[in-house]
Amino acid sequence: MTRAITRALGVGIAASVALVLTACAGGGAPQGSSVSGEDYDGPNVEITFWHGWTGGAAPVIVPKLIDQFNAEHDNITVKNVPQEWADISAKMPLAIKAGKGPDVAVLHGDDLATYAAQRLLIPADDIIDNLGYTADDFPPGVYDKGNYQDAQYAVPWSVTPLGLFVNKEVLAKGGITEIPTDQESYLAALDALKAVDVKGEWVDGYVFTGTFEFQSLLWQFGGDLYNEDVTEATFNSEAGVKALTWMTGLVDKGYSPANVAQDGNIKALLAGDTAFNWNGVWQTTNTAFGDLDWAAAPVPQIGDEKAVWSSSTHWVFPSNKGQDENKTAAAATFVKWMNDNSLGWAETGELPAANTVREDPELLSTYPNLEPFMEELEYAHYETASPGINEANALITTAINEALTGKKSPQKALDDAKAKADAIIEQNKSKYGD
Repeated sequence: MTRAITRALGVGIAASVALVLTACAGGGAPQGSSVSGEDYDGPNVEITFWHGWTGGAAPVIVPKLIDQFNAEHDNITVKNVPQEWADISAKMPLAIKAGKGPDVAVLHGDDLATYAAQRLLIPADDIIDNLGYTADDFPPGVYDKGNYQDAQYAVPWSVTPLGLFVNKEVLAKGGITEIPTDQESYLAALDALKAVDVKGEWVDGYVFTGTFEFQSLLWQFGGDLYNEDVTEATFNSEAGVKALTWMTGLVDKGYSPANVAQDGNIKALLAGDTAFNWNGVWQTTNTAFGDLDWAAAPVPQIGDEKAVWSSSTHWVFPSNKGQDENKTAAAATFVKWMNDNSLGWAETGELPAANTVREDPELLSTYPNLEPFMEELEYAHYETASPGINEANALITTAINEALTGKKSPQKALDDAKAKADAIIEQNKSKYGD
């Protein structure tokens, strides 16, 4: 890209930043900054970056990337502000309204619509266009999670699909040499393991991982969590009942123990007490695997179609009261740079969302265990985007737990959860607007 083209793009995004800040923040932002996908050339600014990565490898990777960015940009200094995700949810809305929020932040996909509905984020269509991003730059479906009422508010950063973790030593006890890929081979493996007194998959009723397994199965059986405009919960459909019945059947048929504790399944895998665990890509960085003979694979196709749950994280530009246009323009440069340089982010157990980064051969040569998770992205399903939806989502976990512990049948548990979820959705209409 020539400097002339860079400058032209910079003028475009600077005008976009000024326009959206005038519309959303009403603040007297300084004029004159310009930025393209490569270069912010306005005055020196310090921008604050809020995120919730406080564990694992992230506390090392994030500052390392920020230090590199700061070293390459004389006129931008990024201030790293890590905190717990729950603290961000509690603090950031109030901070933005007071004009004290971050200049750039990362949110999960199921939070985006809630923030957008409260006008806490800058509508970023023009900014994103000038950075050169489209939906085709990311895995199918994830870019759309940043869209609310026909405006784009976010740029994808990472994706974290569910996968099948396998203790190969335990699998061998049942004489199984191939990792199962579908219902027939999965049941055959569970039967072979049961024959040698091994419960092949420990299923639980917690978010990690029971809820994510249920959602994967629901989609595989052709269902969905909600209807298209998220005015009604549909997880109690025939597909939902099939999914939850499959899970309770693992217990009823002796493939899984009853009342598995939270994280009991991954601990059982590590201890050699089970062969399979449906868990997230983040487990590829679990140091407890040590010398264990293990493998990761796509989740088996139990239903009629391939599908798997995935979470996502996204860059957003908060609409602080009086937000400085120069800082938002600089934040846009930071976002583009971080995505372009996100290959090392895989060390945290998350997949970079940018296709160009994931398609770099160096990624798999450095992190070979990520390959099955990357294969799944073509059919991954992401979080529901609707204001206030997380309260309704929590009821799904309750239903799974009730069914797995025998308190209710799968149909009854899901029907009860649907009724409560629909009431919450109706309340959300009044709270956030239609």
